[in-house]
Amino acid sequence: MVERENVEFAADAGVTLRGWLFLPDRPGPHPAITMAHGYAGIKEHGLEPFARAFAEGGFAVLLHDHRAFGASEGEPRQDVDPWQQITDWRRAISYLESRPEVDADRIGLWGTSYAGGHAIVLGATDRRLRAVVAQVPTISGFEQGQRRVAPEAVAALEESFAEDERARFRGQAPRTQAVVSSDPAVPAAYRTQEALDFYLQPAPGGMWENKVTIRSTRAARMYEPGTWITRVSPTPLLMVIALNDTVTVTDLALAAYERALQPKRLHLLPGGHFDPYVEQFDQASSAALAWFREHLG
Repeated sequence: MVERENVEFAADAGVTLRGWLFLPDRPGPHPAITMAHGYAGIKEHGLEPFARAFAEGGFAVLLHDHRAFGASEGEPRQDVDPWQQITDWRRAISYLESRPEVDADRIGLWGTSYAGGHAIVLGATDRRLRAVVAQVPTISGFEQGQRRVAPEAVAALEESFAEDERARFRGQAPRTQAVVSSDPAVPAAYRTQEALDFYLQPAPGGMWENKVTIRSTRAARMYEPGTWITRVSPTPLLMVIALNDTVTVTDLALAAYERALQPKRLHLLPGGHFDPYVEQFDQASSAALAWFREHLG
């Protein structure tokens, strides 16, 4: 049995972050894992099974919603600022350290997709972490954008960035677009069927909206977590990569892994970007659990 507790902790600017703490049904203190979601997602988007698998393996697990998403506070809503999310995640680590059920000397971090990029940055810059897992991680926002945005669509995208800047100069709220849409007439971050299936899945109790600020896309195209990959060492790094990933792009992740220094391990999965949450969940969660047991257990 695993106990799930609703928790909250303070971040910068008076913002309260909220999430779940999963505790094993055995005496502590426990080694711990801190987790968070990727781009415009919330904790209800397929992450609880990972958290429960890790807790059943003997780890205390903190899974929080990023600022401005889900149960966490923060304005404007639905706004993705990678560096603010990283700053907040450091506070999550501090919160875990403060819990009496946690062994503060044995904390690891698991991030997926956009937050897989955060895992690389945090692994390189926060030595409290004893092990890191980056699942289907963002490596280069620029290179991903080059692959995923058709050349004929770039001018309109750049104009949307400019119009958003002008609107905010006039005192208006940041403009938004859909996270996912199959309608070509609706501006959206993702259009593939696998993205639609993932983001639009039922999320009981979750407070998810199918929108994200336009400036989040600009921030994503400027975000280059792969530049930190050589600095994660000596913290042990596991990269879980899908062989047919067209979102964070398989070859970029493989090239980043080659640049990483030891100790490191690569786990390859069949399928695309969203398969580790569903069809390949057993493989993805087992690989991460084994890594954390090896380095935190």
